[in-house]
Amino acid sequence: MPLFRRGASDTSIEAAQSIDLPKLERMVLNAIREAKKQGLTQDELLAKFKSYSYSSITARPAALKRKGLIVDSGERRLGRSTRKQAVLIASEFAS
Repeated sequence: MPLFRRGASDTSIEAAQSIDLPKLERMVLNAIREAKKQGLTQDELLAKFKSYSYSSITARPAALKRKGLIVDSGERRLGRSTRKQAVLIASEFAS
């Protein structure tokens, strides 16, 4: 799956291709694993990785879910917007 939209500028394509996806996925997965059964919400992930862009972090859980490495725990916690967010946990902690 490409990391850029159809018709994207050459600079957008170059930027997308420069992203180290395995590294970002590994970082997000490790953070979720460290949280064990408590898991993490999207806002909690963003707080852990403040130096990274919003989209660099928030796009990783979908890929990790597709690979079966994390799951939605079924729990919800309030995010910064006061709306409920899914709590993500590593698959090994799912019961």
